[in-house]
Amino acid sequence: MAKTFREFVFRGNVMDLAVAVIIGAAFTKIVNSLVEDIIMPPIGLLLGDVDFTNLFVVLKDGAKAAAPYASLADARAAGAVTINYGMFLGALVTFLIVAWVVWLLVRAAGRVAPAKAAAPVTKDCPYCLSAIPIQAVKCAQCGSELR
Repeated sequence: MAKTFREFVFRGNVMDLAVAVIIGAAFTKIVNSLVEDIIMPPIGLLLGDVDFTNLFVVLKDGAKAAAPYASLADARAAGAVTINYGMFLGALVTFLIVAWVVWLLVRAAGRVAPAKAAAPVTKDCPYCLSAIPIQAVKCAQCGSELR
């Protein structure tokens, strides 16, 4: 069982998947920083100095303090129940950027390495030129023995 597991783990596709997950986790941090630190601040500034991380609606006041709350952190500290739509908007922008970058990478990879042609499943009989299965040893059309 250990030998079979070792063969499974060290197959190329499993190692490729592990590398992809690690790179994907690092890429997620980069995209999150891009959205939170580069893209959202100018958008918030254009919309009237809005901080998207502090866009929320209070559903129920907290036990420690009543609304209004200056920030989402204050609402959480008070124990308020909130809908954090600013955080959702940030996550949505992050998703759209990741999807766009993945689409660009897939598109570029398709141009660099075109899809491999499928292996042929038929061959032509050298005597009657009819299509026959690749593993045939005798032609079904003319009955000739194939090499």
